Amino acid sequence: MPAATPGTPSLLRAMNDRAALELLLAHGPLSRTRIGHLTGLSKPTASQLLARLEDAGLVVATGTDGGRPGPSAQLYALNPRAAHVGGLDVTPERVLAAVADLTGAVVGSFELPYTESAGAVEQVTEALGEAVKAAGLQRSDLHRLVIATPGAFDPQTGRLRYASHLPGWHSPTLLDELAAALPMPVEYENDVNLAAIAEQRLGAARGHEDFVLLWNEEGLGAALVLGGRLHRGWTGGAGEVGFLPVPGHPLVRQVTRANTGGYQELAGVQVLPRLAAELGIEATPGGTPPVAPHGPHAPHGPLVAEAVALLRRAAAEPEGPYLRFLQSYATVLATGLASLVAVLDPEVVVLSGAVITAGGDPLRALLEAELGELAPARPRLVAGQVRERPVLRGALESALAATREEVFDTSR
Repeated sequence: MPAATPGTPSLLRAMNDRAALELLLAHGPLSRTRIGHLTGLSKPTASQLLARLEDAGLVVATGTDGGRPGPSAQLYALNPRAAHVGGLDVTPERVLAAVADLTGAVVGSFELPYTESAGAVEQVTEALGEAVKAAGLQRSDLHRLVIATPGAFDPQTGRLRYASHLPGWHSPTLLDELAAALPMPVEYENDVNLAAIAEQRLGAARGHEDFVLLWNEEGLGAALVLGGRLHRGWTGGAGEVGFLPVPGHPLVRQVTRANTGGYQELAGVQVLPRLAAELGIEATPGGTPPVAPHGPHAPHGPLVAEAVALLRRAAAEPEGPYLRFLQSYATVLATGLASLVAVLDPEVVVLSGAVITAGGDPLRALLEAELGELAPARPRLVAGQVRERPVLRGALESALAATREEVFDTSR
């Protein structure tokens, strides 16, 4: 085995720079002494490091720790304006865009109702342009953009698959058109996969290498993280569990044309009003039509809003017909989830999406019990912690991870 090549001074400096930047990202403003203590560097070396990072525009002085006894120490922080990234969450209802600075803080956002006649490229550029304007930036200021869609772009053909319900996004030249219209590197990712990235970096899946995220809003989907990495599959279709054939429901054939499958038909959002009606539960007490709430936690459509209302009422009073309603829904959810658990044996299953999370702890406990009856392994079921726009948050986190790799590498 050849001898290891000793680290050059420039490489060691770059490693120390990166360690300091990671500490500032994780802890916020730190003094020179504290950075030296956490990195193991001497005070003179820490001073040189901070001066170097200040000159590069990566850190800024932010004040002093004046609350302590003795002389106040200068505090340093990661410069949030050293880089910016964008994220888009595209659904058949709207295009949601946001811009984040290097620390992850959202500094601009914009929501555009989806209009098929406007065209995908036009709506992406308009939504992103307005979010960038709200942040006081230009589109050329963004280091990277990540776009979330239902389904996935086939890496072999470049065409969107598993999402026939997203009009205007199936042209074979769409990715080339978007690349020509946008001045920054652009990446595309499945929406549920990005919700999993948000949970992995910020939420319930932190510290877990093997987990499944089960998502339910307009559609059922899953994200698979194995060995700490997303598993996308050969065509990007890993996790499209709505198409999964399941016992308890007739086979759905030609699923890509129908854009549905057995698990979606068995446990999707559309079954909840029927389950409630069979138990004598009114979908909307007093006959008032459901109104979709507004704001960052709002579901996208009236069917999801109705399902969320039903589950919240049941979770608030889990007894009698409401308990049976939760039990029925836990059974159909567990029917498909058991197949995933049998194949993947994950450490944790994260329950996400407005519909599942509306059932709260009562639904989670019933689902865990049902899964224990149906699957050979018993993973821990946890509620997703990233509740505010998890797909968009995941898009930003994905863009930030790649951008920080570039920006923090001071050896370039």
